[in-house]
Amino acid sequence: MKFAEAEIVNGAILQRARGIGRVAAKQVGDRTRLATLFQEGCGKIRLPNTHSSSLEAVLINTAGGITGGDYLQWGADLGAGGHMVLTTQACERSYRSTGGFGRVETSLKVGAGGHLDWLPQETILFAASKLDRRLEVDLEEGATLTAIEAVLLGRDAMGEDAADALLRDNWRIRRNGQLIHAEATRLHASAEERQSLSLLNGNRAFASVLHVAATPDRASSIGKQIRALLPADQTIGLSVNQSRLVIRAMAQTGLALRRMIVPVLLELTAAGSLPRLWHL
Repeated sequence: MKFAEAEIVNGAILQRARGIGRVAAKQVGDRTRLATLFQEGCGKIRLPNTHSSSLEAVLINTAGGITGGDYLQWGADLGAGGHMVLTTQACERSYRSTGGFGRVETSLKVGAGGHLDWLPQETILFAASKLDRRLEVDLEEGATLTAIEAVLLGRDAMGEDAADALLRDNWRIRRNGQLIHAEATRLHASAEERQSLSLLNGNRAFASVLHVAATPDRASSIGKQIRALLPADQTIGLSVNQSRLVIRAMAQTGLALRRMIVPVLLELTAAGSLPRLWHL
């Protein structure tokens, strides 16, 4: 796949970014070590030094953002008993599209007894942007997962609301090949979905957090710990179903959203801390 491919929109020839990044890790003694690394086009992966026994990988889109026709593909394969943390260098940006949707596809595999933290920083939707995002996760027996996707509707400092931004976000989580969690988020740029009390209710930042525990009992126990952290006056809710724990949060600003979800993520990550880039 090339770094950029041409797309014809309204008679104009436009360059489109293409990128692939894949990382695989295995457990060696008491540490998770790199097994293979592949990167191509605008998809780059860096492995910072940490004091943890887990492997941390930082995903970087060197194109600087995503627009219509761009395509990014991320992949990670974690061996049995390992622990991997995946994050991004900064907030991803979905820019105005003059054509179709920009696409981001992520495929994660976690071996038996392993734990993977999927912790990308927020995605900022700009005016007239179009983003199609897909997350596929395959868990083996006893494997666990913590995943978050957070979205900001425009930039707080600029007073943007990205009222005409479009988003398609699909998650599919499987254990031993059997589907255990599926969800689809759609933003259609309608006033009703932005203002309705049952939807965004005027909020410009929202997030979904999913934790898949090894057993239903463990999920229930973690759910009780998380509920004790949630202030009653904030727009954040939690549900537990079998081994899945799902948290939805909304806020007026990106900063307010992050302050709301960081304590939750600290309880759910296997490392007990967030990547350093989350604190910059």
